[in-house]
Amino acid sequence: MARLQTAKPRGLDPIRRLTYSFSKRKYGRALEPAGIIAHHRPLLAGWGALGLAEDRFANALDPQLKHLAMLRTAQLIGCEWCLDFGSFLAQRAGTPEAKLRELSVWRESGRFDDRERLVLEYAEAMTRTPAEVSDGLFASLRERFDERQMVELTMAIAIENLYSRSNWAFGLEGEGYSEGSYCVRPETDGRAVAA
Repeated sequence: MARLQTAKPRGLDPIRRLTYSFSKRKYGRALEPAGIIAHHRPLLAGWGALGLAEDRFANALDPQLKHLAMLRTAQLIGCEWCLDFGSFLAQRAGTPEAKLRELSVWRESGRFDDRERLVLEYAEAMTRTPAEVSDGLFASLRERFDERQMVELTMAIAIENLYSRSNWAFGLEGEGYSEGSYCVRPETDGRAVAA
């Protein structure tokens, strides 16, 4: 159960109203994290701008790669809300359910190609505490991705760390976005985050 109640628009409150109406149009309802962040309107504006830029203008990278990286990040952190919403977005982008089912064992799975494996390794390296991205891993990624794609991938993983860690701290649970389809489960042993 969420540790804070969502904020309601009051009077002339364009930032909250725009945020809530945008998410209702795009996803069918207001997103609970937005309702929590809405207690601080300036931060809501920045959070919304970041999310909008990532959603609308970050299109250099294959969306399936980005969703795999973000889901793996959420899985390692254990954010139920992000896993629910991220599973929904990944499947909507065409990611096969079989890959989502094997995300926690991607190293042993034969379902992931070399690019996906690099992206998942990068997501894990960025999500560790402390983050530890080796020169070798970055060089391997640079062989496959240009500068714009590297920025987009790095920012997607960093943004998911922000979302997952704050949503987890706020106690947000899934809202049923992936209902009727597969939802990725949290990592159970915490090995990759703490490593």
